[in-house]
This record gives sequence, structure tokens and C-alpha cells, in this order.
Amino acid sequence: MTAVQQGDTDRFYEALYELSSRVGGPRTLSDGHPARWPVHGVLFFCEPGETRPNGSHRVTRVDTHALTAKSTNSLRQRLCTHRGCVSGSRPGGGNHRASNFRMRVGTALLARGQWPGGVRDSWRDKRADFSARDAEYLLELAVTEHIGGMPFLWLSVPDRADRAMIVRQAIALLSRRSGGVDPASPQWLGLAADVEKVRTSALWNVDHVDETYDPTSLDTLERLVRSV
Repeated sequence: MTAVQQGDTDRFYEALYELSSRVGGPRTLSDGHPARWPVHGVLFFCEPGETRPNGSHRVTRVDTHALTAKSTNSLRQRLCTHRGCVSGSRPGGGNHRASNFRMRVGTALLARGQWPGGVRDSWRDKRADFSARDAEYLLELAVTEHIGGMPFLWLSVPDRADRAMIVRQAIALLSRRSGGVDPASPQWLGLAADVEKVRTSALWNVDHVDETYDPTSLDTLERLVRSV
């Protein structure tokens, strides 16, 4: 640990504390309403039981959307994909093949629970028939429950370049693989994920976990928080 890393991490969380006070506190996907979610922005997910040394919440995933010029997805759509299905033939389930977040949480739940062998085989398969999806339903429900209980903050960021920069730099700052100062708890579900970068970064992210962060990125984060 260096004084710079600790100081910049504290500064990052101070910005999130200010953001929380400005937006009325964190939300969860289980009780949020899509109409109230922003169209463009960056998401900071925390997780029950995951705390910093001072007892405050630790961010375990940073997320965003539409980072290419051709992408038209909104942040609301991104959140709905992570949340899963509200109704339909498999209510409360979801489509982990459309969400890497759901996919990774599911692999960790598979490792820590008792599930039929067929589900273990099909979960990682990019294609699955109707019967396989039916068999996966209980695991999809468990994924929805876990992600749905993760409090998150959103920061409205209309500019695509700013979104990309904030996500990249926040992940690089927080990742244990690149010098992040806050470890996962021994009970963190991500330690059972099938992706090494998740297990060793203390984040559900994979991209940018090995990069070096730029402290000046915090200036942009603070500026955007003050504009909320």
C-alpha cells in the first residue's frame, strides 16, 4: 500500500458519499423503478457484507453502457438486463447470456451450492435450448436475488468519453491486481467465480483490472458529482 493509493481511494469514496447525499442514497434493483433510472451514466455497485476497513461499503462492480458510437443501449436497459425478468414465462429469472455480471455471479453460486450437473454444463454454454433454460431457472432466480440486493449509486454522465474514462479509472484504482487497497472479505461470493480476474481483483469486473489509474481522473469524477 502506498500513501498515494490510499489517499486517492479515500478521495474516490468521498466523491461517492457526496453523490449518495445528492441522489438520496443508493438504490437496489429489487426495489428500483426503471422510469426513475437515468438514460446515461455510470453505476457503482456495493454488496452486503463487503466493507472497507472503516466499516463503509466497498464497491464491488463498476458498470456503464453504450461506449461505442453504434451502441444505442441506455443505462436503464443495462440495469433491466442485470435485474432479470419481472414477468413472463420465468418471472424473477433472467438471461445471463445477455449479462456478464449475471453470468459471473451464477458461476460463483454454482461453485458454492448444490445444483444439477446439467445446469453446471449449460450455464457456460452460449447457446441453450428451451429445456436447458428451464433447468437453469432456479439458478437465474438465485442470481436475481443476489444482484437485486446489491445497493448501487448512479452518476449521470451524458458524455460517452467521460463514461469510458470514469469506468476504466475507477476499476484500475479499486482492483487488487493493480494495487487496490481494499480487500474482499473471506466470505465474498466473487471468490468462488470461475474467472481468475474476478477472484483476484475483488471486483466483478474483468476489463481494466490490470491497468494503472490516473489520479487526475478523480477531478472529472468530482466535477460530475458536483453537477448532479
